[in-house]
Amino acid sequence: MQAKPYNAGIRGIGYYVPERIMTNAELAKLVDTSDEWIRTRTGIAERHIAGEGEAVTDLALRASERALADAGVSAEDIDLIIFATLTPDRIIPSAACTLQDALGAKRAAAFDLSAACSGFVYGLSVASAFIQQGVYQNVLVIGAEVLSRFVDWEDRTTCVLFGDGAGAAVVGRVPEGEGFLAFDLGSDGSGGDALDIPAGGSRLPVTGEVLAEHKQFIHMDGKAVFRFAVKVLGQTVEESLKKCDLAPSAIDWLVPHQANQRIIDSAATRLGTPPEKVVINIERYGNMSAASIPVALAESYEAGKFRRGDVIALAGFGAGLTWGSCIMKWSKEDKS
Repeated sequence: MQAKPYNAGIRGIGYYVPERIMTNAELAKLVDTSDEWIRTRTGIAERHIAGEGEAVTDLALRASERALADAGVSAEDIDLIIFATLTPDRIIPSAACTLQDALGAKRAAAFDLSAACSGFVYGLSVASAFIQQGVYQNVLVIGAEVLSRFVDWEDRTTCVLFGDGAGAAVVGRVPEGEGFLAFDLGSDGSGGDALDIPAGGSRLPVTGEVLAEHKQFIHMDGKAVFRFAVKVLGQTVEESLKKCDLAPSAIDWLVPHQANQRIIDSAATRLGTPPEKVVINIERYGNMSAASIPVALAESYEAGKFRRGDVIALAGFGAGLTWGSCIMKWSKEDKS
């Protein structure tokens, strides 16, 4: 029997966003809003939108291929696929199974994970457990969304917020002292109605009446979600730091869920993390739900920001309500 768990960490990472960009000026032609109104309240200037016929697994495939190449492994080396999304191609089969076939990961088990914007961190925690116990050697974790198909383009309170994209990471064994150091996960189902898609499930199947009432789209109590996020985003990072006996000052990079600039600023202030250590790309992508964190992580890595040994904090929150954070020591060499 193995006496000591293996160390798990990210061995490869990649991202992909659709080519089409929708600016705030374009949105102002659809609903009563303006570039100034959106920027002031959210920090968003533009977002990427999936093309006609482009589904979430199409985005995930490209991100996954890049992550595999970065890790130096083939699709057939993957043992498990964990696909975090709230916008799958279909109810069944799972997006993970569709991706498994498209990728050619013939040996991989596959399942979807539903934790909304916290999904990628949740997925990393599951992958880490499998790697640490020696069950699997290579786990592909994806966070991807095509939220543009689930927003009401007549509702200015929600349609300005969301964008489409995909990020993927190959999780595997890394040297001792590197990789994932701690996770903190949580949920509060009593706040579920604050952010939901009312129709499409077993409680409220889609009917003509439901469609007429726009219940198949995202509904959000913005004030309630904001209050929740401001409270929990910094708090969950503090909990993860406690678990690995680190102080907030140890953080080299904070990679938060990209939902709202003011929420990010609040968490950074609470943790004492200076602006130059906070990864922010919300201006160009908007809120991509489960894709936000992996896209920000992959983009920063490709830009050469991370150094091996850097302490990186990931933190997300979302529908459910859910939250999750991770502290890891970056285990990849600098991007040349």
